[in-house]
Amino acid sequence: MNRLLLQVYPEPYRSRQGEELLACLAEAYPGRSWPPPREVVALARAGVQARARAVADDTARPWWLDGIHLTALVLAALALVPYLQDVWHWALHIDPGRHAIAFPFSGWYPWAQGPGGRTRLLPYGLLPLLCLIALLRGKPWIALPAAVAMIYAGATFNSNTLFGDEGVAGLGYYGLGAPITARDLVLSGVLCAACAVLAACRPGRLRRHSYRWLVPVVLAMFVAGGLHVISVSPAFQRGLFVIEVAALLAAWVATAATGDYRWLIPVGVVAFIRTQAIVVQPNGFMQSLPDLIVLLLLIAPLPALAIAAQRRQSRGA
Repeated sequence: MNRLLLQVYPEPYRSRQGEELLACLAEAYPGRSWPPPREVVALARAGVQARARAVADDTARPWWLDGIHLTALVLAALALVPYLQDVWHWALHIDPGRHAIAFPFSGWYPWAQGPGGRTRLLPYGLLPLLCLIALLRGKPWIALPAAVAMIYAGATFNSNTLFGDEGVAGLGYYGLGAPITARDLVLSGVLCAACAVLAACRPGRLRRHSYRWLVPVVLAMFVAGGLHVISVSPAFQRGLFVIEVAALLAAWVATAATGDYRWLIPVGVVAFIRTQAIVVQPNGFMQSLPDLIVLLLLIAPLPALAIAAQRRQSRGA
């Protein structure tokens, strides 16, 4: 398990000091496969800081371009979240039966014609999934058509039969407050704009991530599809909340360690998209928390990241 914890660190660090770190852990905690929680947090924080410094020291691309690329990745993942179960069932030809999500299923294939429903050829979730994979590999010219198709599907949800009504008029991503369905073109529009900016740049300037980053996505699909966990279930919301808090803490640690503003871009964009969803759809608010608290949770990370970057720059000056 210590080797799993070592994956938090960048590859050059693992090559140089990985074995030494494992030996220190084995000596400090003999007979234990996992260090105490406080040590795990400290090692994870140091790993995030090491990765952040490696990214900030890379001069192959400007910080703002890296920030836009990260924003596009986050938005593609955000758009995929409600349709994890849908894509999993479609890929494995599984009929979810009574666990169907807001779509009248019929027969073996979940996109088949059902009573009172419309024929669907493809699940909507394939579009953000394709966008996410293309962006991970640094190929925005592939992600851009997928983002455009997301806008088309959302804009024509009353007449479009390619994706059916589930995923367009049905359930959506709830986040901290209001639902964001495919009809909400702000998310897909911002994603499309980010992909267009990335596609206009030289391909070699974009960061290429390993396919290993898709392992959590496949795991999430397996959990959602195998356990029939949908985006409005309490278990889903709690798990998503934990992941998002961890991501915000990682962004804060990275910003405080480097004084770089690139991690502020995705946090700001996601806060904007969620805030407009709450303002536009006040009746769709889940009321799990008071409106003011949710808005504060969305906005508070922005000045926190900016102050952390400014303090780091002041100490380095």
